[in-house]
Formats: sequence, C-alpha cells, structure tokens
Amino acid sequence: MAVDVPGLVSVIVFYVCILAIGVWGSRKSKKVEKKCSGSKSEVAIIGGRNINILVGIFTMTATWVGGGYIMGTAESVYSPTQGLVWALGPPAYVLSGLFFAKPMRSKRYVTMLDPFQNRYGKAFTVTLLLPALVSDILWVACILAALGGTMSIILGLSSTISIIISAAVSIVYTLLGGLYSVAYTDIIQLCFIFFSLWLCVPFMVLSPAVTVISQTLPLNQTSEHAWMGHLDLEVAGKWVDEMLLMALGGLSYQALYQRILSAASSVQAQISCFAAALTVFIMGIPSVVIGVMASAADWNQTAYGLPPPFERGDAGKILPLALQHLTPTWVSVLGIGSVAAAVMSSMDSALLSSASMFTQNIYKTTLRKTASETELQWVIRIGVLVVGLAGTGLAFGDDSVFALWVLSGDLLYCVIFPQLLCVLHFQRANTYGAFSGFVVGLLLRGLSGEPILGIPPVLLYPGWREENNVIRQYFPYRTIAMLFSVVSILAVSCLLNLIFEHELIPQSWDFLQVFKDKNETEEDEPCLLTKQTSFKLEECPLPSNFLHLFCFKLRSQ
Repeated sequence: MAVDVPGLVSVIVFYVCILAIGVWGSRKSKKVEKKCSGSKSEVAIIGGRNINILVGIFTMTATWVGGGYIMGTAESVYSPTQGLVWALGPPAYVLSGLFFAKPMRSKRYVTMLDPFQNRYGKAFTVTLLLPALVSDILWVACILAALGGTMSIILGLSSTISIIISAAVSIVYTLLGGLYSVAYTDIIQLCFIFFSLWLCVPFMVLSPAVTVISQTLPLNQTSEHAWMGHLDLEVAGKWVDEMLLMALGGLSYQALYQRILSAASSVQAQISCFAAALTVFIMGIPSVVIGVMASAADWNQTAYGLPPPFERGDAGKILPLALQHLTPTWVSVLGIGSVAAAVMSSMDSALLSSASMFTQNIYKTTLRKTASETELQWVIRIGVLVVGLAGTGLAFGDDSVFALWVLSGDLLYCVIFPQLLCVLHFQRANTYGAFSGFVVGLLLRGLSGEPILGIPPVLLYPGWREENNVIRQYFPYRTIAMLFSVVSILAVSCLLNLIFEHELIPQSWDFLQVFKDKNETEEDEPCLLTKQTSFKLEECPLPSNFLHLFCFKLRSQ
C-alpha cells in the first residue's frame, strides 16, 4: 500500500505544532517554579496547584478521551454482537466529584497514594504501586495500538513507525514540562478532536455506501436494528461487570487525581469533575455515529469489499476503515489527526501518572529521603521514559483496542478501588485489612482467568461458556473480586481493632506495629490542660506529678 504523502505531511505538521506547545508549556512550568513556594517536583506533578478551572476541565476531559475511548466506542457500536447498548460511557467523573475530589484535595495530597502512605506506611504503598503501574502501561499500549492501526490504514504508513513516532513526541514534551506541558497540549488536542470528528460525521452519513439505518438488522434478528444491539439475560452479568468497571475503575487512575489535586480549591476540583463528565459524553457522540454508519454500510460498494470488517476480524479498526472508505481523502486525514490528538492527550497523562507516584511515594520517602529537587525532577523524567518504552513495546502485540482498554482498568477496579474507597471513607480500616483486601482481590481476579493473556480460569462462575476452545465468563466476576476485597478490608480491620483494643492477644503479635503506634500516639498526646493553655508544663506552679495524674484522669474518663 502506497504512503499518502500529503496526509503524512499534514500529520507531521500537527505533531510539530503539539511539540512546540509542549515546549512553551515547559517554559511556563519553569516560571511557576520560580514563583511557587512549593517544591519543583510538585510543580511538575500537580502544577503547583495553580491550574485554572478552564484548563482543568480541558485536561481532565482529555485524560479520558483517548484513542481507546474513541476507537473502542466505535468498535462496540459497530460489532453485531454488541451494539449501542454496550457503548459504556465513563460516568467516573460524576462519582469522583461527588465522593472523592473533596477529601483528596482538601488534605492537599500530591498523589493518589499519599493517603495510603499516611495511614498504612511505606510497605503497602510499594505494593499498591505495582498494579497502578501495570495499568498505566496497558493504557499506553491501548492508545498507541489505536493510533498505529489508524495510520496504517489511512496513510499506508507502517503501524510500527506510527507508534514509535507518536510515542516519541508524547514522551519528549512530557519530559520537558510535566503537568503544564500536558495541560496546555491537552487544550489544543481536545479542540482538534472535537472539530475534526464532528466534521467527518456528515460526510459519512451522506456516503452512497451507507444504507438507511432503519433497514439494518442484527444477526438472526428481525425486530431491532443491528447498531442498537441487544442485551440477553445470559450476558447481563457481563454488561453490569463492564459498566461498573468503567464507572468505578475509572476512579482509581492517578491521572484523574493529578487533575483534581492541581486545582486551586476543593470546590474548583469538584466543578471540573462535573463539567468534564458532560464534555466526555459529548466527545463520545461522533464515535457512536461512526459505529452506526459502519454498521449500516454496504461494504461491497466500497474498495474494502466483502466480507465486511467484522467477519475479517477487523472490528477493532472500524473507525479508521470507516474514515477511509466512507469519507473523502482529506476528511479521513483530519480524522486520523483526531485519533493522533486523542492518543497523545491520554498517553502523556499515563506517562506522568506512574512517574509521579514512584517519585513522590517511593523514591522520595524510601529510597532517597535526602534527594534534592533537581534529582527528583530527573527521577520523574526517567520514570516517564521507562513507562513510555514499556507501553510502546506492548502496543505491537494486540489488535483489539477495546480489549486492552478494558484490561487496563481491571487491576484498578478489583484491587485499587476497594483500597481507595476504604482509606478515604472508613476510618477504622488498617494495614492488616488493606493487605488482606489486596490479596483477596488479586487472587479472585487471577483465578477467574483472562482470555487476552491466555490465562485459563480456575474459578468457573455460573453461565460460563467455551467459545473456540477458550472459556469465557459471563458472570460479573470482576465485581465479585472487588466486593470481596472491600469486605475483607473492613472485616479484618474491625476484627483486629476489636482484638487489640481489648487485649485479647499479646501486643507483641502486632508485627506491623499498627496498634503499637496508635497506643504510643495516645500516650504521647499532650494533656488537655496544656493544649488549652499557653503556659508550658515546666512553668506551671503545681507539682508536675500532680499535673500528670490529672491528665491521666482526664484520658481515663
């Protein structure tokens, strides 16, 4: 297939513009570093908590509207076995604004792992970083795979070259300016995605190859349209599972909290979440329309021919295929620009996400407590590079963008979301409960199997089927793993709280020193009398032993 030179030049110009904006953002970051009272590393991670509300809404929206969201939505709507009913939009922002934005921002955390480090300590924080890191790498792979497939179809360019170039551009500007470069490039990218995708819609609707959608029928059905899809009782569990995965798993991304924590106040963070929820929904409409048009198209009237994409196993590439065969060439080039913009708008967020957590919660607090600000900035840059290279390597191996998109949220939903829920909203949760919940969630998810990774299930839930020698679960097994993780955290925490508070077992059995530290804190707590008065204990005219006795009586009452 010949390379489309004008289209390739257009994409290169777009990349150069994005890189230039990223460089400008890095200069803005350096100016803020000089003015900001906080550390330079915090400016790179959360922009010195100085991101205004409009920029915050744009960058929060762009975080989710990536190649996986755009192409995955079109793939779901087009697929005859799924349809519109399976296009599960992400309501995570509404939930984050209601329940998570205020407690996170009001306590001035820097990363999503800060509340865990404050309550559970360093060991558990390191443990929790691993699934978050794996999820970010899968997310990067998902969106790069989306771009590689699009460019190879429309421009005739090798998907390998497309992935490498796009990854390099995102890595470079994220390295240069941290959150400021990410935020300002997100504005341009999001505007380009919106206008270019909506421009493609009327051309696709008026394409001669697209039949009247009311005439389009699903496989073996006569009562409803193919693009609408259908939800049988047998697969309802899977639908619920994936819906909750998108809604609750989306609450566990560091990239989301990076935007929340960069807001100037808790109220601004909540407003940004609610506004982003609306804009994300609007940004998904063109992908839905493209999926519907592709479902209604007579592919025999196009150069693609028969059999249609679904029967050839090309459902994951339906958006670029529809752009190539159902719109004029110049329109399809704009469409690929929108996918490229979407990819970079989410990739930079994922890159900065893992690098920030490692630097703030592992390197700075455990590995190098005396590290300088310059050293921390270099650690962030190295982290961005490592995650980018890992995700790029993984992007060459899978054709289903939607599958990678779902898989990237699996670990977050089953392992991290229960932890985040309990650490923010259940004060009695402790380290023992957190470790037990982590193990239970990870174990149940692993035993349920994963067809994408070739892991056979050990636990077979009701309704499982064997399809093409692969066992698939239709029971909401991810939700079961999540719920059991929450129950485990709360049950173990409450049980051990009860045991140690009533001294039912020796204090020496507290090997994580959870209750020992609590008891020491209570013993070291200053007397109520000395808290409410301005004089020091040594200056008090009463005998010191009398005051200590008085404090003891107050605590015992």
